[in-house]
Amino acid sequence: MALIILDSCINCDMCEPECPNDAIALGDEIYEIDPDRCTECVGHYDKPTCESVCPIDCIEVDQSRIETEDQLLDKFYKLHG
Repeated sequence: MALIILDSCINCDMCEPECPNDAIALGDEIYEIDPDRCTECVGHYDKPTCESVCPIDCIEVDQSRIETEDQLLDKFYKLHG
């Protein structure tokens, strides 16, 4: 499952530097997560670091991009060899 940043994002700049996959970038109005790069930190950490540092809890699972842990791990290997 890729994650998504909700419209309630306040652009606090906390999540972007924490992403080990470079999946987070500032969009037109708020930060956005590239679902092709998001592994929910599988392969790096026990839980998504962006969720851990978000002060307003505006990051959640993108229900349109449901992936198993094995799929997320495969994506991790493709990104990081």
